[in-house]
Amino acid sequence: MAIDYQTLKNWPFGDVEHTYTERDSALYALSVGFGFAPLDRRALRFTYGPELSVAPTMAAVLGFPGQWMRQPESGIDWVKVVHGEQRVRLFRPLPAATTIIGRTHVKAVVDKGEGKGAQVLMERDVIDKKTGQLLAKVEQLNFCRGDGGFSARGQPSDPPLSPPSAVPETEPDIVCDLPVYPNAALLYRLNGDPNPLHVDPEVARAAGFERPILHGLAMYGIAGHAILRSVCEYEAARLKMLYARFSTPIFPGETVRVEMWLPAGTGKPLHFRARALERNVVVLNNGEAEIL
Repeated sequence: MAIDYQTLKNWPFGDVEHTYTERDSALYALSVGFGFAPLDRRALRFTYGPELSVAPTMAAVLGFPGQWMRQPESGIDWVKVVHGEQRVRLFRPLPAATTIIGRTHVKAVVDKGEGKGAQVLMERDVIDKKTGQLLAKVEQLNFCRGDGGFSARGQPSDPPLSPPSAVPETEPDIVCDLPVYPNAALLYRLNGDPNPLHVDPEVARAAGFERPILHGLAMYGIAGHAILRSVCEYEAARLKMLYARFSTPIFPGETVRVEMWLPAGTGKPLHFRARALERNVVVLNNGEAEIL
């Protein structure tokens, strides 16, 4: 079954109500490495204390609409779908505990051509239910590798998406190394992603990996942690936007090296990429962050 452009653009997601607690906020922070230096009081406030801070990247897991691409009505060959890019834009700091409404729509469906796949860009508003305030906008771009060529068969296609900016070719201004706990995937799955690929060795081997890989959004959260640590003095409100493209999986137990280039001028973003240090492979690329 081929994808239908209008079906995807008008997919009836419905509102997702998501209640989280201070315990959930602390668990998320631990799952993206905030506990690696437990005596650092700046980081400690993300996991302990009467005025708990929330990692901004936690917005990526709030109000998620579930695995809707697996439904036959989508027409998507979901087995060939990969998570390509992620962006979170914060409008105000996330409360330590609240109920949010996740409101998702498909923003773009782009045909890359027969044999080249398609891109499906989803956008989700994260809204505080009590106040009605927009807390964050979350964009997730999926590459649907088995679904290209639909426009040649008479379907519309949205215009090509703007390509991400390349990181500078100079040496980075800041480098931050963070450990990926050996049990990082076991922790991160408790944020709501139970995919056994990340925890079951047999499932991972069947998928072609030597062992379970870390969740992409966990790596995204670790990169956000590195930027908070290195540039923002662990002040969550200073990180206003984080974007990255996923390149290669990382394994629990490895070390992440986040390389950062400071903004070239007022209103310019910080650029970054992340490597798995032991293998010297890029795991996140084309990264951008907006910092106050």
